[in-house]
Amino acid sequence: MDNESEFIRHEPCSNCGSSDANSIYTDGHQYCFACNTYIAGDNQHTHQMQTNVQFKGSAQRLQKRRISEKVCSFYKIYRDEAHLRFPYFSSSGQLKGFKIKTKSKDFKYEGETTDTLFGQHLFPNSGKRIVITEGELDAASCYEAMENWPMVSLPHGAAGAKKDIQKQIPLLQGYEEIILFFDKDDSGRKATEQVASLLPQGTVKIAHLADPYKDASDALQAGDADAIRRAIWDAKPYRPDGIVDGKSLLELVTTPSPPCDHLYNLQGLQEKTHGIRYGELTTITAGTGQGKSTFCRQLATDLLNSGERVGYIALEESNRRTALGLMSVAVGKALHLGEHEQQVLQDAYNQTIHNWHLYLYDHFGSLSPDVIYNRIEYMALGLDTKIIFLDHLSILLSGLDGDERRMIDTTMTRLRSLVERTGISLFLVSHLRRTQTDKDHTDGAKVSLGQLRGSQAISQLSDTVLALERDQQSMDDVATLRVLKNRYSGETGVAAELKYNKSTCKFHETENTVFGAENTDF
Repeated sequence: MDNESEFIRHEPCSNCGSSDANSIYTDGHQYCFACNTYIAGDNQHTHQMQTNVQFKGSAQRLQKRRISEKVCSFYKIYRDEAHLRFPYFSSSGQLKGFKIKTKSKDFKYEGETTDTLFGQHLFPNSGKRIVITEGELDAASCYEAMENWPMVSLPHGAAGAKKDIQKQIPLLQGYEEIILFFDKDDSGRKATEQVASLLPQGTVKIAHLADPYKDASDALQAGDADAIRRAIWDAKPYRPDGIVDGKSLLELVTTPSPPCDHLYNLQGLQEKTHGIRYGELTTITAGTGQGKSTFCRQLATDLLNSGERVGYIALEESNRRTALGLMSVAVGKALHLGEHEQQVLQDAYNQTIHNWHLYLYDHFGSLSPDVIYNRIEYMALGLDTKIIFLDHLSILLSGLDGDERRMIDTTMTRLRSLVERTGISLFLVSHLRRTQTDKDHTDGAKVSLGQLRGSQAISQLSDTVLALERDQQSMDDVATLRVLKNRYSGETGVAAELKYNKSTCKFHETENTVFGAENTDF
C-alpha cells in the first residue's frame, strides 16, 4: 500500500454494506475499516488479509502520544519502522492479525480477522468495570492514566461499533459496570447511543471529556491525564431517551399553571371539563346529522372572537362553506343559506374573518393522510396555531387502504403524536357505528364510548370525548351534550341540554340544564 497516499472521503462498502466505513485515497486504493477489505488502486487486486502473521518491530515510547514503553509493551503495540502495529488476538489469546497504521495515517490489516476487542485478551472475562474506547491509542492512553483498569477499544471505530459490541455481549455481561468512552463528535455520540442500548440496562455509564479534548489520546498528548481520570470516575449512568429521574421534576411540578387555556362558553360543559387545554385531543361524536359540525363551528367562533389562532380543516366541505358557516355563527345570521347581497356578505366578512386569525386547508384534489398531517404540523409550528379542528376522521381514512380498525389505530396514534409534539389542542370529529337496538342515534339513542366507530384507539388516545344526542324527528330540536371521557378530572355524564336556534345558527343551553348532574366516579 502506498504510504504517500492521502485520504479523500468515506463511501459505502460493496463487500460488507457499511454506509461510511470504506475509505477512498488519492492513489485510487480503498480500505474498509468494517470488514478490512483492501482494493488496490488499479481496482483489480482485492484481498482481505495476509496470513502467517508475526510480531515485527519493538515496543517503544510514543513520544508525541505520551504513551510509555511499558504500556506499549503491555498491549504489544510495536513500532516497525514508520508503522505502528496493533495486535488482535482470539478470545483464547492466540495472535490472529494486526491493524497497521502508517505515518500518513493510512491503515491496512494483515492476518485473520477476529470478533474480539483490542486488548480483550489481557483482561478477565468478568469483573467490577471495563472501559471501552473508540480506538486503540485511546485505550492505551486510558491505561497510561489508570494502570491496571481493563481498557479495550473497538476494532473498527464508531462505524462498526454496534456490530462489534453485539458479538461481545456475553463477555460484557460479566462486568458490573461498562464505561463507554467514545469520541466527542457526531459519529462518537451516535455510536454511544447505539451501543448503550444493546448492553444490560443499569450497567452502562458514559464518560465525557472536558473541552477542548476530542478523545483520550488528545488529552494525554496535552499532558492532561487527570482529564481522563475525571472523565472515567465521573462517568454518568446511561438513561435512554424518555427516562426521567423523578428528582429532577421539582421545578416542573411546583410551577403554577392555570386549570385551562380557554373557557367553554357553555356553562355546563365548562363545569364538567374545566375548560380547553393546549396539548389535549378532544373527540366530538354523534350520529349522522346530529350537529357535530355546527357544534365545532360554534366552539371555533368563540375561540376566534377571543383572539385565538385557529386552524379549521373541514374535509367534507369547501372552504367557502366552512367560512360562511363560521361567519353565520359569529353574526347570528344564516349566511350559508339562500341568497345574500354582496354588501351583506362583505360586512359580515369585515366583522369576522378579516379580524380573526383563521387558517383553512384547501384540500381540493388531495386527501392524502400524510399531506393532512403535514398541514396540521405546519399550522401548529409554522403559523403558531394553538387550536385546530379536524372534521372528520372517516374522510381522513378514505385516503388509506386496508382494515378499518388498523387504519384508525394508525391514524389516532399519529394524531396523538402530533398533539404531543406540537402542544396544540386538537378537536377531532368522529362518527358512531350503528346501535344494536331498535333505537338509532338519529332517534336520540344514548351514546357510549363503545359505540365510537371502528376502534378503541379513539377513546384511548383522546383526553376528552364529547357526544351529542338528538332525536331528529322531535319538534323541539333539543340535543343532549354528554361527556363520555374526561381525563383531566374524571367527571362524566350529561353536561347540558342544548337547543339549536336556526336564526342565530347556534346552540343555547336550555333552562332544563342541571349543572353538576349525572357525574360518575373518577
